Amino acid sequence: MVAFHYPPFSGGSGVHRTLKFSRYLPQYQWRPIMLTPHVRAYPQTSDHQVNEIPSDVLIKRAFALDTARHLSFRGKYLNVLALPDRWVTWMIGAIPLGLWLIRKYQPQAIWSTYPIATAHGIGLVLSKLTGLPWIADFRDSMTEENYPRDHSTREYYQWIERNTFAQSTKNIFTTPSTKKMYLDRYPWLKQESCLVIPNGYDEHDFQSLQSEEVHIFGNGRPVRLIHAGVVYPEERDPRPFFQALAKLKSENLISSNMLQIEFRGSGSEDLYATKLQELDITDIVYLLPSLPYRQSLQDCMAADGLLLLQGATCNHQIPAKAYEYLRIQKPILALTDVTGDTAALLNECGGATICDLHDEEDLYQGIRIFLGQIKSGHHPIPHRPTVNKFSRESQSEMLATCLHHLTDSQGG
Repeated sequence: MVAFHYPPFSGGSGVHRTLKFSRYLPQYQWRPIMLTPHVRAYPQTSDHQVNEIPSDVLIKRAFALDTARHLSFRGKYLNVLALPDRWVTWMIGAIPLGLWLIRKYQPQAIWSTYPIATAHGIGLVLSKLTGLPWIADFRDSMTEENYPRDHSTREYYQWIERNTFAQSTKNIFTTPSTKKMYLDRYPWLKQESCLVIPNGYDEHDFQSLQSEEVHIFGNGRPVRLIHAGVVYPEERDPRPFFQALAKLKSENLISSNMLQIEFRGSGSEDLYATKLQELDITDIVYLLPSLPYRQSLQDCMAADGLLLLQGATCNHQIPAKAYEYLRIQKPILALTDVTGDTAALLNECGGATICDLHDEEDLYQGIRIFLGQIKSGHHPIPHRPTVNKFSRESQSEMLATCLHHLTDSQGG
């Protein structure tokens, strides 16, 4: 398993997919061998998930540097040293170490996950050199119509993408529309080589957490909404949402006594803080630091509702937190495109009020409806039996089935 994001990496939800696969695959007769970068390559680290790694999972960390931090001079570096990404040096250590691991342990398959693009570069080389079947996992699509924006990076990504699909035995996507997009883009791709294994939630993470069922508002008890995680200024632009809130406040339809919205670990805090001050809603919207993963889940469980943002440019993607929100069983205010995969998931599971992230009037009306249903206790919550199929254990079983079929077909 070739993965950049693995504990003690901290600062993104991508770490959960690989960690949970490594946790549950042994239940289905598969022993993971983790090939990850040296911890120096991680921009942020934390020990709070290290103890979730099963003791029998073999972890090998290869030489790797972060170009932006280790190969820059006065904050600048050559673009070629960051193609396809800032961790391209990981290939220098990972390929010889990966070959050694393959000779020593004789694994039956290679699995790599994007992002980071270098991970697929490593998987590509190892598969070519050893002939082992290779599963390429795409947590996100590698290229879109306008992504990556940098021309050199885009060309490099497209090269890796084409060669990945030419060499890989199986390709895994997290959403149906990403799978369809790639099948349309590469007509020679076989339908049976592509499958969808969504992201999900781990029931183990919710053990011992408490859900607070409080529906009495007023007298200083505002409705409390939480958004956990990064809010990208373009892909999840919250400014139309802020403007809708400002309009509601100016019409005395909301106040700090009625509504409190917390963005935990949003990033771009300076940009958003300026906008909140301009709109005079700093008493309603709070920009707060991120919390360790389990504490973040508990914080969400104590909220009255959960806030989700996903712009139309990311219609092929579903935020990983969406599955955790569904498991938390609280009303969801989803600001997203109604035609995207995020809206499709929420419509399937229920429990969400969906508004167009980019339409201020739709947001204005949707927020009013959502708050009214929250206060009256009439807002639905996600349908638990439907949500259950998105457990990490179920996703690991799907990956194990893929591995069994792959190795059986090759006489493994």
